[in-house]
Amino acid sequence: MENDPKPLQALLGGIGLALSIHSLLILNGTVLGVSGFVHRSARGDRAAITSVLAMVLGGVAASCLDNNQSDGLPSTGWRFLPASLPRIIFPGLLVGMGSKLANGCTSGHMIAGISRLSKRSFVATTIFFLAAIPTAKLIHGHSLHPYGSMDWTFDHKTIHATIVLRTLVIFWATYLISSHILKTRRSTRIYSSPSPTIQPQWWFQYFTNLLTSFAFAMSLHVGNMDDPRKVLSFLVMPPSDAFDPTVIYLAIGALPLLMSFSRYARPDKPLFTDRWAVSQDSKIDGQLLLGSTMFGVGWALGGICPGPNLVNLGRSLHSGVGITDNLVWLTSMIAGGFFV
Repeated sequence: MENDPKPLQALLGGIGLALSIHSLLILNGTVLGVSGFVHRSARGDRAAITSVLAMVLGGVAASCLDNNQSDGLPSTGWRFLPASLPRIIFPGLLVGMGSKLANGCTSGHMIAGISRLSKRSFVATTIFFLAAIPTAKLIHGHSLHPYGSMDWTFDHKTIHATIVLRTLVIFWATYLISSHILKTRRSTRIYSSPSPTIQPQWWFQYFTNLLTSFAFAMSLHVGNMDDPRKVLSFLVMPPSDAFDPTVIYLAIGALPLLMSFSRYARPDKPLFTDRWAVSQDSKIDGQLLLGSTMFGVGWALGGICPGPNLVNLGRSLHSGVGITDNLVWLTSMIAGGFFV
């Protein structure tokens, strides 16, 4: 059944998220935070634009692999609310303003930040849920259907997960081959000096953003995080009979692996830059608390945050369903960032 929790899919999706996040971190030195990508892309940051487009492309690919089956397509996060523009715009504004104030969303704080044991991310994530859970219960508590029995199969999304792994394997193979060629050229003195322009940094940074973000988007789809019903059914929490534990299995797949990577597989500096572009700020202030609260409320109103929105935008572009809803939400989120 479509509404059955699929824990193995969620675990596999979490592993894909972890691999994507860590690949971007150790190569480009940046955090795979989707709200940051969206906010920076609106200001013309080319690397962020590359990541945003890659996530939309991931949604297109996911829809193609689903054989264009629009039945159950989570084209909007507002299926439980009247389909009016204010019901779409307001959550988008809150998520945009909140993620800008808190400097992160579920990907940057709840996954990447917690895996680095960031104090700010622990606080932000806690506030996300303290705001989101009562909001989801109030708005959606009587609208969600009881979830079915656990489905321990991979269903048709096995091919999606395979593409995630192939994408990352191709990416790392390209990096290793390029590095080997450059080292060979230097050792034979084809080049007189190891100038930075010899290294494929300028184009490989964009290549890294492209493939890691594509794999991240596909992993969200594998873990069913682009379906707002899964998020909202988690946020209503027990004892609701609509509670769906899919998000927990996704976290089990992602967080332990990322924590291990952070501790045992992180070089002294990124491979393509001179320093880490990771915030070391541990300050807990009113801006973080307010932003996290706003984000949590906006997230719970529709079950949508930046990553799933971009994936669903891609799915909508391929299927023709829900394009306006996703574009309006995304535009509202960007506007919310500019308001701050």
